[in-house]
Amino acid sequence: MALHVRGVLLPDDEVRDVWLDGDRVTFDPVPDAETVADSGFVLPGLVDAHCHLGIARGATPVTSLDQARTLARTDRDAGVLALRDAGSPYPYPELDDEPDLPRLARAGRHVAPPKRYLRDIGLEVEAAEVTAAVTAQAAAGNGWVKLVGDWIDRGVGDLAPAWDADTMAAAVAAAHAAGVRAAVHTFSESAVEIMVKAGVDSVEHGTGLSLDLIDLMARQGTALVPTMINIRTFGGIAAAARPKFPGYADHMLALRDRFPEVVRAAHEAGVPIYVGTDAGGGIDHGLAAEEMLLLHEQAGMPAVDVLAAASWRARQWLGFPGLVEGGLADLVVYPEDPRRDLRVVRTPSRIVLRGRVVR
Repeated sequence: MALHVRGVLLPDDEVRDVWLDGDRVTFDPVPDAETVADSGFVLPGLVDAHCHLGIARGATPVTSLDQARTLARTDRDAGVLALRDAGSPYPYPELDDEPDLPRLARAGRHVAPPKRYLRDIGLEVEAAEVTAAVTAQAAAGNGWVKLVGDWIDRGVGDLAPAWDADTMAAAVAAAHAAGVRAAVHTFSESAVEIMVKAGVDSVEHGTGLSLDLIDLMARQGTALVPTMINIRTFGGIAAAARPKFPGYADHMLALRDRFPEVVRAAHEAGVPIYVGTDAGGGIDHGLAAEEMLLLHEQAGMPAVDVLAAASWRARQWLGFPGLVEGGLADLVVYPEDPRRDLRVVRTPSRIVLRGRVVR
């Protein structure tokens, strides 16, 4: 049965009637449609642009499709109706079009340096094998490749780039040659500089960004997914590392402490910013609303820009059209205006995915 929703449609800020005819949005009345909301504030379904359905608690690979489904449903029930999986050790292409799960944009496995990433999570390769690994993982995903740009180098005692600069630039080029976009995990100053200058499509975390790089990202249209929830864990990482690697510990704390200002500067410069939680492993799924609040309260992003970063702009970026004629039938309804009080995003009153009522 077709569905009908009436409310203040964002970002248009107009009271509109919307019909969901199967998995299609239309503004032309559909006879006999069931009205499922007749007031409130209506947004295209939310997005978590950095999560991992293939990584279970404890940073271990999931072992079944049912585990991945459960994680995806946790996000769905919070109003997150599209996900970008930024690297999965467990393949699950069967879930791409599953009717009761969020829409999926996904990478294959992380392409990582040997013995310098989470055990059993990445595909660990030497520099000579990187471009071939990127090409293979491009085919394993559905539009993205995930690169590990840096991690602790125990020989150095601090963060260091995963490979030499030429290899890292070649990895980005290999992704583009395969017809996919490249996302890069970076914490350090040196790795993020290499990857932004190489033309990577999105920077994940990006704690090492400088003002000059932020300006370059804005000119190139390079996206930033800050995962501020993840950055809050740096204190625990530093404490565990301090006995053996005190320099690394100090570096991680310094990166954490300056990060809200980094994100603020990126927003002010016009860098495209999207909401991502890094759920999977050490961070629970279903926390997109908390990430949105951190972007607003710590980084100073206006509520309407945070909503865009979590909804209509993020969906456009990932190729999931929002509430436009012929768009996809995903929406969330809030009883109050989230632009006035962003905390409202914690409690959607109605969730509709693929033209079906979830809540």
